[in-house]
Amino acid sequence: MPLLFRRGTILAAAIPPILIASVSFTFWRAHRAMTDAAAEVAAGGRVPFALTSLDRHALTGVEPIAVTPSFRDIAVYDGRTFIAGANALSAYRGSDLSETWRVGLELPAGELIALSTFGGELYVATRGEGLLRYDGSRMRQVLPAKPSLRRLTALLTVNGRLLFGTETNGVGVYDGQTLSMLDPALETLHITALAGSSTDLWIGTLAEGLWHLHAGALEHIEDELSDPQILSLAVSGETAYAGTPLGVAVFEAGRKTRVVGDGVFARALLPDQYGLLIGTEDEGVVAVSKDRHRPLDTEAALTTEPIERLVESGGVRYALTTKALYRESASGWESVVSGSAGSLTDRHISALSVDPSGRLWAGYFDRGLDVLASDRTISRHFEDDHLFCINRIVTSGERTAVATANGLVLFENTDQKQVLGRRNGLIADHVTDVAFTSGGMIAATPAGLSFLDSGGVHSVYVFNGLVNNHVYALGVAGNQVLAGTLGGLSVLNYDLIHANYTTANSGLKHNWITAVVRDGDDWLAGTYGVGVMRLDKSGIWHTFPDMPRCVVNPNAMLVADGRVFVGTLDDGLLVLDHYARWQKFSYGLPSRNVTALAFANNGLYVGTDNGVVRLESQVLP
Repeated sequence: MPLLFRRGTILAAAIPPILIASVSFTFWRAHRAMTDAAAEVAAGGRVPFALTSLDRHALTGVEPIAVTPSFRDIAVYDGRTFIAGANALSAYRGSDLSETWRVGLELPAGELIALSTFGGELYVATRGEGLLRYDGSRMRQVLPAKPSLRRLTALLTVNGRLLFGTETNGVGVYDGQTLSMLDPALETLHITALAGSSTDLWIGTLAEGLWHLHAGALEHIEDELSDPQILSLAVSGETAYAGTPLGVAVFEAGRKTRVVGDGVFARALLPDQYGLLIGTEDEGVVAVSKDRHRPLDTEAALTTEPIERLVESGGVRYALTTKALYRESASGWESVVSGSAGSLTDRHISALSVDPSGRLWAGYFDRGLDVLASDRTISRHFEDDHLFCINRIVTSGERTAVATANGLVLFENTDQKQVLGRRNGLIADHVTDVAFTSGGMIAATPAGLSFLDSGGVHSVYVFNGLVNNHVYALGVAGNQVLAGTLGGLSVLNYDLIHANYTTANSGLKHNWITAVVRDGDDWLAGTYGVGVMRLDKSGIWHTFPDMPRCVVNPNAMLVADGRVFVGTLDDGLLVLDHYARWQKFSYGLPSRNVTALAFANNGLYVGTDNGVVRLESQVLP
């Protein structure tokens, strides 16, 4: 469940309806001129960072596949209303959408998390790209040298300083010139929310409850909470509210006095003169008055979309959901900004494939499967108990096999024909990879391999000599089958074990194999930690001198168009180019977490945890 929190922003009284406007196909490219870059030296407790201009340049050969916006935050700056979504920052002036910055195109490859105004500028927190700051004419990036300080979660402006929460390193402080950490006691925590002032600061965490900084003393509050996960925070006078999945804890003068909204999943909070408004996951907006709560009279959409933000301006209350902005009126909540429907159902891509008809198959981490026609419209969406968590999609002619966490689902064209699992002879229901063979299919599972052919279904696992039962990836060339596992690589002559490779008996540098592909006469193995290694036909492992240490995502590796493409967890796309050199690539990517790849019609489809983009072959290294 995404945790999204922001403080220190206000909403204009009037927001125009959204207009989906065409913007020039440009992007922000880091301009490294020393006249506009600053590198802070780590001295006196300061954290080193670079301040870099992001200059607009023409972008060609990049086609983002549209996804429904996932709104996160809202702020007013320089007479315009800004809405941050996971994939874009949009600015509105009057009744017009005046400007849009898209992640991976006009902005760096990190989804947008929160907004705040500070020092006469608009600040944007990102997941993976640090802070972005906009002064009304140019965009700059504040990029900490330490990668973990680039993954931000929350913003709060207090007394001439900007506080930012991180996923693993507590709370940072930026004063416009220097960057430092707030308190060493917080520096291992996943921060979820910030609220209050410099003298009365409340800090929410993912699993460690609340921290309260008051009069220079830091207090940890956990046992008094019904749930240690803090979803949201709000402060009104001497009263603080901490939203959790089980309700809202109320603190007065620093001490817990009661819980309101018992059992409510409190994603967003807004105190008012009557009590407290709670934005929930699926119950709309709940109004709390003293020790009781009642649902507000909301439109149906507010009960189906998670509430991300609640704000009040000019006596009018607003609710920001993941898809729209609503304003409360005498007749209920009315939509004032609505995101356009995208081609993709969700952002978190887990598998991609392009069939011979040019249809794009997109599998999601937890939203099933989309089949997109060649014009990028959704042809069909599948989501059920089996087609939910998609691990792999493989197409052969009119047949498509979809490996899921709850079975192997078989299609002809786009018609679902069969679901295979343990009751049909597979060694496990959870299928991590699948490959077609000349006589059938092979399914990889966490319990071993299952072979499906004219003789039925039979399985191979550790008892039969497989190096490890947990198989992540398959490679097939004729009768040769490679199984990448948690404990090494097995080479099979169809279903007979030929050789096993581990760090103990070979030159393999990491046992956890996440991807396997054929490259000429050799095999390439992606690993969870040391990047890619090459296994030659004589059984000798080779490293690449210029291969960066990285995590290769499961089955995110592809050989096409004379190059090798590798999707990594944090390093974007790696490309082994025509000159046999590895290059890092993030041009046009909506995230550096590349989870799936497919190549068709002279273009590479790159799936990430923040959407899909198609890159023309000529823009690739």
